[in-house]
Amino acid sequence: MALTFNKIYFLLAVLLFITEILVAFYMHDAIIRTFGGDFLVVILLYCVVKSMMNTPFLPTACSVLLFAYAVEILQYFHLVKMLGLQNSKLVRILLGTTFSFMDLLAYTLGIALVVVIENLRLSLKKF
Repeated sequence: MALTFNKIYFLLAVLLFITEILVAFYMHDAIIRTFGGDFLVVILLYCVVKSMMNTPFLPTACSVLLFAYAVEILQYFHLVKMLGLQNSKLVRILLGTTFSFMDLLAYTLGIALVVVIENLRLSLKKF
């Protein structure tokens, strides 16, 4: 696994990051802000990893999904509070504070979309 720079994945990551910021600041509904943000964040993380490393897509997607699951499970155990960081807004935003099975579903669907797109991209390359 060599470190590389992939400008396409980097640009996608930047666009997704901007989208996440816009969702956080301007979306105040119960669906897009909560579910959409979690759906997009795993795609963002996948693009960040792929922008820096030339790794096979499926192991990378699975690793990102497992990472997201781990962060969500740590929310169940109130990691932020255990670390005494509940007063840090940045830590609460980055790690989250509330466990939700819907978040796990959003992460799964986000990575499922990545897998579908990457499979399509690879199959189109063969032509």
